[in-house]
Amino acid sequence: MGKAIEVKGLRKSYKGTEVLKGVDFEVKRGEIFALLGSNGAGKTTTVRILTTLLRQDGGTAIVNGFDVASKPENVRQAISLTGQFAAVDEMLTGRENLIMLAKLRHLENPHQAADEMLKRFGLTDAADRRASTYSGGMRRRLDIALSLVGNPKIIFLDEPTTGLDPEARIEVWKIVKELADGGTTILLTTQYLEEAEQLADRIAILHEGRIIANGTLSELKKLFPSAKVEYVEKQPSLEEIFLTIVGKKEAM
Repeated sequence: MGKAIEVKGLRKSYKGTEVLKGVDFEVKRGEIFALLGSNGAGKTTTVRILTTLLRQDGGTAIVNGFDVASKPENVRQAISLTGQFAAVDEMLTGRENLIMLAKLRHLENPHQAADEMLKRFGLTDAADRRASTYSGGMRRRLDIALSLVGNPKIIFLDEPTTGLDPEARIEVWKIVKELADGGTTILLTTQYLEEAEQLADRIAILHEGRIIANGTLSELKKLFPSAKVEYVEKQPSLEEIFLTIVGKKEAM
């Protein structure tokens, strides 16, 4: 399958405070990898480094075979980033947003690319309305559609469902699963435990600047204390696993 992302010993400090303290993880091609952690754990800092928006203080980060520090242009050609808040131009229509980005990506037929994305994300009927009139879910769909223009190999989703209602959140989950089924590699950061449980092939827990657990949901469940069986064995939720692992770390 190969590796889409390799991170080793990643470090970053702000004003003397070390935010990343030697982060290590790998993401396989075509998988959904969830970086799970509380606010301030370092998730967004990690994503900003991997997407060439921020330079690390130490360690290495390889994305699509290129070092993010020495080959940022090569990295940018293969990736796309969707942040916590939809980055759409609200003065433009949905179609105009897509056409503009297709032109920036130097696609041969930007209008056709826009029409394809509008259809794919169920926005055709709203294509010629200003993005400012879109609901939160529609705006997020447009944002993800924009991130897919040009078919990037790797997509970074930094807390993509922040502020969305449950219905819109489920809609985004469906889109993410479809992208992965189509072979796109996705690195997802979230503080919603259910989101990681629903979507991720593998999960890494980032706590106080370090990865303290990494594996599939089944592997993480093995870190949870064995259930005392009386009548029916209760399987731990990801929330219980997360709190147990973080609690163990803090107690050390």
